Amino acid sequence: MTTPNQPKMSIKAFNEELARIKGVLFTFAIRLTKNQEDAKDLVQETVLRAYKHRDKFKVGTNFKSWCAAIMRNTFINQYRKNKRRRHINEPIESFLFMLEQQNTVANQGEMNIRLEEYQAAISELSPIYRIPFLMFYQGFEYKEIAAHMALPIGTVKSRIFFARKKLKQLIKERFSEGQIVTA
Repeated sequence: MTTPNQPKMSIKAFNEELARIKGVLFTFAIRLTKNQEDAKDLVQETVLRAYKHRDKFKVGTNFKSWCAAIMRNTFINQYRKNKRRRHINEPIESFLFMLEQQNTVANQGEMNIRLEEYQAAISELSPIYRIPFLMFYQGFEYKEIAAHMALPIGTVKSRIFFARKKLKQLIKERFSEGQIVTA
């Protein structure tokens, strides 16, 4: 936001600066998107956001860098948004088997065996690691665990970290020895 004594850029000056750097923005957009149509869309979105937030631009600073930062952030946000979406390119008929299996009863046997194996691995941990790990797993916050055990928070975090590391190692060993049943 602008401060009361900070000069604002006029709309005319804003448009002139934007016209001056539009080619640079397009080149930057091509480098980010690696696609001409996506680059055009990114430039358009950047110009729209820059215009919308033009009152936040500080006169006397680098306009090109300000717009490039808007473009970069817009690209990153769009990338993350697209990454979260799951694009399914197959026809719906390919997924009918999912609807057909709705009435089947789930077999919890394998899950129960794995849970028993995990509990056995947890019980192998030393109590100084097992207790904070289980409390954290049950939803306690670090500070609550620290208060309950009369330990500094850093020690609690460290013990939980080492408990996870040891559990990963134990589970990996059990898988490699064939002790855990897999489907």
